[in-house]
Amino acid sequence: MTTFGYFLSSEEHDPRELVRQARLAEQAGFESLWISDHFHPWLDEQGQSPFVWSVIGAIAEATSLPITTAVTCPLVRIHPAIIAQAAATSAVLTGGRFRLGVGTGEALNEHIIDSRWPPAEERLEMLEEAVEIMRELWSGRLVTHRGTHYDVDTARLYTLPDSPPPIYMSGFGEKSVELAGRIADGYICTGPSAEFVQRFHDSGGQGKPVQGGLKVCYAADEATARKTVHRLWPTQGIQGEAAQLLPLPRHFEQLAQMVTEEEASKGSPCGPDPEVHLKAIREYVDAGFDEVYVSQIGDEQEAFFDFYAKEVLPRLR
Repeated sequence: MTTFGYFLSSEEHDPRELVRQARLAEQAGFESLWISDHFHPWLDEQGQSPFVWSVIGAIAEATSLPITTAVTCPLVRIHPAIIAQAAATSAVLTGGRFRLGVGTGEALNEHIIDSRWPPAEERLEMLEEAVEIMRELWSGRLVTHRGTHYDVDTARLYTLPDSPPPIYMSGFGEKSVELAGRIADGYICTGPSAEFVQRFHDSGGQGKPVQGGLKVCYAADEATARKTVHRLWPTQGIQGEAAQLLPLPRHFEQLAQMVTEEEASKGSPCGPDPEVHLKAIREYVDAGFDEVYVSQIGDEQEAFFDFYAKEVLPRLR
């Protein structure tokens, strides 16, 4: 049976607001949480980007919900050995309710350490090696690693959960989905693609969980919601590889000027009609997703949670 979670947007909200929303999500009946991991927002208009590991620690005390990073890039900005320590501590704080979502990242967040942004195939190689290192460290043994992309010298993690946190991998192309099926404990996707779910299963992911997520905008009327989406997330209408390659929010703002309101909101149900929201979410259910995460765009958080608690979640179940 599919479960439904809330997607916390680190790009839009400060850390205290994210913790507040996590509480509201649990009260509304959501069963789990996603949280984005960014150094920069996509646009200056979004305006936030707190350090996700501090926020996860606070959420662990504020709610009893499972938490997944959607997603962390353990390649450039932060060495995988440090991500392994952060994830292990998060798993301890949450009592085993933490899942580490990983992906190959975006230059937007990673270039701050190294202006060279590796090509996609190299990043997949780096991610596979990073996952290997993190799992070695979660064994609690002393680890020395000399690899193609990373070195670890006599490192040991002392604070460990009873079981290592599961690693879920994001993937949007054939090679990345196949790698997820081979090395990950679960799969993450932000589109209702039955094809990718099947490819993940066929590549070794059979029986492993699949998580999907979408952005919505509840408002008193559809027109207001669409304007909010266009103001805050016009990047949803940017096609191709730009999201992986551009280094600064201002570059996304330049591209976003060419995105229409219709293009920005195409994948996001907008307004107060529950059927519109239900239809979009059921596309993920029908595509075979085990968990579906919903993010409310904008500031009308209380109204959104009330709407979903009364009009959407009961009908999904």
